[in-house]
Amino acid sequence: MRTRPITLLSLAHACVDVYQGAVASLVPFLVAERAYTYAAVSGVVLAASLLSSVVQPLFGALADRRPVPWLLPVSVVVGGLGVACAGIGRSYPLTLVAVAVSGIGVAAYHPEAARAARLVSGGSHTAMGWFSLGGNVGFATAPLLVAVVVGTGGLARSPLLVLPALAGAVLCAMALRRARVTGGATAREAAGRDDWASFAKLSGAIVCRSIVFVGLSAFIGLYARQRTGGGELSGTIALFVLYVGGAAGTVAGGWLASRFGRIAVVRWSYALTVASVAGVVFVPGPLLYLFVAGTSAGLYVPFSLHVTLGQDYLPRRMGTASGITLGLTVSIGGLAAPVLGGLADATSLHTALLPLIALPAIGWLLLSTLDEPG
Repeated sequence: MRTRPITLLSLAHACVDVYQGAVASLVPFLVAERAYTYAAVSGVVLAASLLSSVVQPLFGALADRRPVPWLLPVSVVVGGLGVACAGIGRSYPLTLVAVAVSGIGVAAYHPEAARAARLVSGGSHTAMGWFSLGGNVGFATAPLLVAVVVGTGGLARSPLLVLPALAGAVLCAMALRRARVTGGATAREAAGRDDWASFAKLSGAIVCRSIVFVGLSAFIGLYARQRTGGGELSGTIALFVLYVGGAAGTVAGGWLASRFGRIAVVRWSYALTVASVAGVVFVPGPLLYLFVAGTSAGLYVPFSLHVTLGQDYLPRRMGTASGITLGLTVSIGGLAAPVLGGLADATSLHTALLPLIALPAIGWLLLSTLDEPG
């Protein structure tokens, strides 16, 4: 009875997170067609993240006050329309506005969807892993979708990118109908005591993870072309590998957490990320893809565990916890993208990526002080 709503929410999650991955996937085409600088395309990534980082906790607080299920299909459509309009015209300000609107749509979706998924799944780590898997699949398919649509016809074809949003809206409506039948999505009360100190440390670690992920998402396509000597395809492959590792990593995270505990698994993942990012930065040639895969695993294995840990540290505010762990802390990585872009313009892309090695180490230090929630 609980499986089908989770499946539908997971598929809808894939449809909405296509638009998070699509913004980074558009970067090489914006550079090629509009001659944007590194700083300019970093601004595009920032526009998609900035408003999202601010408003997502607000949507989470709204979800804690009262159910807002109608927001799910509406937010998916808004997210799709923003990206679909990003390729229309050549105006840089209008491009920023379009991706910002998409970011708001994505922000509105996640807190209510994560709250509903946790409730209808009965708190299962594995079920939440499948829900998160949907979002990661959306991320992974974004480079391929953009390559097929924009790569074959230019940015003028970007309106076709709205199609996943329409499918996602239908899936959300189906999930909500089923959830009302089971009663899972309307449960409101959660017992327990909020542990804000532990939640703050967890959030700090997620911020470190976010900066690494957003920085690599924005520049790995361009960096892979430099390090491998390939063309646009080599960059698309690198971005695809970075995203597709989330499919196995997220499901593995739930399984590993059931055996070894969430905190232990999250710590191991951050340690793996340190070594893998170092390989991405320093190892040239085709071996770069191996380290991109390792980075993907290190970044994605703890993804769903971040969400459930945050919800368990703040059991009375699951919507707020979801909004922060899925929104504010993740989106804040976009704030670092212009800094990395400016550093790349002033020095080199290789130099700009060096700080990404230290950040997961800082995250590991923060996690080392945490205990499993009661």
